[in-house]
Amino acid sequence: MTHKTRVMLVDDHALCRSGLTELLEHRGGLSVVCATGEPTLVVPLLREHQPDLMVLDMRLAKTDGLSVLRTIRAEGLDIPVVMLTMSDSEDDMSAALRAGVRGYLLKDMEPEEVIDSIGRAARGEMVVASSMMLKFAQILQTGPKGSAMNSLVASLTDRERQVLDHLASGQSNKVIAKALDISHNTVKLHVRHIMEKLNLRSRVEAAVFSFEYRSSPDGVKAAVELAQKNKT
Repeated sequence: MTHKTRVMLVDDHALCRSGLTELLEHRGGLSVVCATGEPTLVVPLLREHQPDLMVLDMRLAKTDGLSVLRTIRAEGLDIPVVMLTMSDSEDDMSAALRAGVRGYLLKDMEPEEVIDSIGRAARGEMVVASSMMLKFAQILQTGPKGSAMNSLVASLTDRERQVLDHLASGQSNKVIAKALDISHNTVKLHVRHIMEKLNLRSRVEAAVFSFEYRSSPDGVKAAVELAQKNKT
């Protein structure tokens, strides 16, 4: 039997939770295993249901999505998280991406685009709302420059550079392990070393760094190509 992606929804609007559940289950073939609008229930529900992916609202009545994300990471839970929000603010998207989310989607997207994006995020891809592509590209222009960047890259081993290239494509550890014919744990170790050596906080920051290093004048072009790829 084909495994259905198991999704957790965190949104403080009951109607939104109900509508998204209907959309994902009946039109997307996904399984919504739990849903809540109460931040204090997020960690217990994660531990109980062990979903494959969390869809998290950026704005909650009692807190914000980034605070929820920091809480679950502090608990040692590394579930992939996709923000689904009304906010098209570049600052909000930048903060979310740098906090390590796998995607940033908008609630006014077409239903089929939401379904497709959430499915691809569960498979390890980075996903961004098509209307946010330009802002995504602009975010990818930030980061260290010139000789400082060269010095940081020089500290990486050949294998770590290979892993960094795969991170820049938004690939999951499992996909990277298969591509490089190494174990999942070995990939996790390389990723940790990359983060430490480059002084990065998330996989998205690693992707940003890689684009910046490889592309100086072409960084925006590469970012847009990635966004276009995620759209198709």
